[in-house]
Amino acid sequence: MRSLNFIGGEKGGVGKSVAARLLAQYFIDKGRPFVGFDTDRSHTSFTRFYAAYAAPVIVDSYEGLDRIASVFEQTQDGKQKSAIVDLAAQTAAPLSRWIRESDLLSLLAEMGVTVNFWHLCDAGKDSVDLLDRLLSTYGVGPNYVVVRNQGRGTDFSLLDESAAMKKALALGGQVINLGLLHEASMRKIDQHNASFWAAIHNKDDPGTMGMLERQRIKTWLKEAYATFDALPL
Repeated sequence: MRSLNFIGGEKGGVGKSVAARLLAQYFIDKGRPFVGFDTDRSHTSFTRFYAAYAAPVIVDSYEGLDRIASVFEQTQDGKQKSAIVDLAAQTAAPLSRWIRESDLLSLLAEMGVTVNFWHLCDAGKDSVDLLDRLLSTYGVGPNYVVVRNQGRGTDFSLLDESAAMKKALALGGQVINLGLLHEASMRKIDQHNASFWAAIHNKDDPGTMGMLERQRIKTWLKEAYATFDALPL
């Protein structure tokens, strides 16, 4: 299966880049060829942590966005590639215009490419409203993955009881939890621009994780991977 994964949430600070990096590591560990795209001009954190796999792209340029679709004409070692797009905040309008005018969803359906919209959520009302807007924009066709980011909140009752969530489920959407990685470990990973693989395996570099820190990261990845295994990736 090939998939195009838009990692969004529209607002800043909901964990989009962490989710993109996590999905990238999942594909790497599963031996799944992919290309990553980083649309955040200010932080470029996806590119920073996975430079060998991700590159910046200008989301308000059709020429830039067309590079995303071109992935599905490429192969790597005879295998067809998937794509991960780390969407910056406030990119929904230019992205939806490009998708609509290019009739992208129909084209990719003909090519057998699954399109997944990941919606990262914190516990606030903005995430609920933005989910409703996403569903209204694309409706039936793509898959929706609603992510309760437990690093950005613990009480998601506002989301769970919302009309937007009911609409997502009616459209076949899947709801997953992204667990909280211990704050000090995540801070150390970020400080040293480490991939999740490097955080676990590089024992001699500056900022090396301790034995139990590495074990907590392994456990966090294992739980996330078990969740991802059930998604149409």
